Amino acid sequence: MTSIQTRLLVALCLCAALLATGTAARAERIKDIASVAGVRANQLVGYGIVVGLDGSGDQTTQTPFTVQSMISMLSALGVNLPPGQSLQLKNVAAVMVTASLPAFARTGQAIDITVSSIGNAKSLKGGTLILTPLKGADGQIYAMAQGNVAVIGAGATSAGSKVTVNHLSVGRIAAGATVEREVPMPLGQGEFVHFELNTTDFGTAQQVVEAINRALPGTATAADGRQVKVRAPVNPDERVSFIGRIESIEVTPAKMAAKVIVNSRTGSVVMNQAVLLESCAVAHGALSVSVSTENTVSQPGALSAGQTAGVANSQIEIKQEGGALMNVKGSASLAEIVRALNSLGANPQDLIAILQAMKSAGALRAELEII
Repeated sequence: MTSIQTRLLVALCLCAALLATGTAARAERIKDIASVAGVRANQLVGYGIVVGLDGSGDQTTQTPFTVQSMISMLSALGVNLPPGQSLQLKNVAAVMVTASLPAFARTGQAIDITVSSIGNAKSLKGGTLILTPLKGADGQIYAMAQGNVAVIGAGATSAGSKVTVNHLSVGRIAAGATVEREVPMPLGQGEFVHFELNTTDFGTAQQVVEAINRALPGTATAADGRQVKVRAPVNPDERVSFIGRIESIEVTPAKMAAKVIVNSRTGSVVMNQAVLLESCAVAHGALSVSVSTENTVSQPGALSAGQTAGVANSQIEIKQEGGALMNVKGSASLAEIVRALNSLGANPQDLIAILQAMKSAGALRAELEII
């Protein structure tokens, strides 16, 4: 074998390795693109009081609910205030406490919580959340929260000047709530386990069915473009290991539909790899309107008995930049599309209008979504 043949063989081997690597990189586990139906988190919320602030709490004259909460809490603790007593509190803040109860959470398990001010407190830094019940959508208490609020940031105010680093009215408490009630999730009931894709796609659903049936023949069928039914063992112990095995199966998702996402507020334009561009001609000229005002003083002549008056002189200028008709070649790859659009020299806001016109003319082969 000559040296040229050897180098050619090595190059072919490298290309094959790269192709294999690229194919493996595109494959995803089923657990990354789908979830088991019924296995989900539940949102919890509660109203609480943060105490121990360094003078940065709610202004009680503007947030009467903070005072009412403190009076109710003190009354529950055996402290009875005289009727009509006015409390001037500076170290207390009313907050909303939110948390996510994970699937299969057990009684006694600790979960993280977020504490957010609902009054006019300047900062929650250094505060302590008093025992707060967290309720679900059904009104039942599922967790109890309490602990020291951690706020990542700092701030200072003096003589009308204010400096703030990060957000001071929201903090977190790691493992700040304890689960008191479990949410039943009947994973072991029924003949089938249903996997729901994160994004509806009939091609990906079919790929998932084929991948599962290659590993476990005759067990999976697609109900629609989002849900895949898998026949599972009846025994709960076997079902858990069965689901874990399925979640580890690798699937190559189908190519997504061609789509261009346009954010009209920020001027952001994002497009995926499937976008195609047909040949078209584009002429775009920028229109600018400039209004300038110059304030002058009109001084009356001597002995004319007139009065000095201010006069505003406005000038309006309309400028239309010439836009030459440019030929945009058809493109089948994302790099070519980007190069073709950049050749127009348009800013992001102008590009949005060009893309809309291209879509109307049939030159943009993609779904145009404006958010």
